[in-house]
Amino acid sequence: MTAKLQKWVAGLGAVAMSVAMAGCGGEFVRDSRSPVRLVINSIEVNDDQNTLLSDVITMVTSPEPCKPESPCPSVLNDMAVVNLGLIMRDPGSPASPDAPSPLNQVTINRYRVQFRRTDGHNVPGVDVPYDFDSAMTLTVPATGASEGAFQIVRHSAKEEAPLRSLRFTGDIISTIAEITFYGRDQAGNEISASGSMGVDFGDFADKKN
Repeated sequence: MTAKLQKWVAGLGAVAMSVAMAGCGGEFVRDSRSPVRLVINSIEVNDDQNTLLSDVITMVTSPEPCKPESPCPSVLNDMAVVNLGLIMRDPGSPASPDAPSPLNQVTINRYRVQFRRTDGHNVPGVDVPYDFDSAMTLTVPATGASEGAFQIVRHSAKEEAPLRSLRFTGDIISTIAEITFYGRDQAGNEISASGSMGVDFGDFADKKN
């Protein structure tokens, strides 16, 4: 390799390295400028389970005119509960820890739910329910944690493909719901955190009243 070619290769490597470093810095900035990180401690359904069995059709026996002998087929949404907390990005040192302030508390204003399957069949409206966004207001204190309920499966999803076709069958669609919560700290910095929950869709046996 000539000296001229060696110099050209070295220069190209330096340019590539600087571009890569710029990319890494950009990702860090886009992550958040907030001095705190939003942490999902847990996502659970109302019976403290980490997997949701989403019934695509429910036979309701009350109120009238629904009766045990003539139940009414109904579509119900599914709710979950999230527990959120905050941690400092820079905790400081043991001798001088960085204590959070009221400006560090975060208010959640919306969330997004996306469904995927582990077999790779992930076309919304064909293999899995459509992604959706919804509003939510929940303030996470600078210290401690906060819990809030949110809709993880909408009524409308059970009226659409592919869930509607599961009614009165023994078929089950197993998915992973990926939920991302978005908000701002009290200084206006954007912040988000993502978690997941298993969701199995099917026409499950209804609980007795």
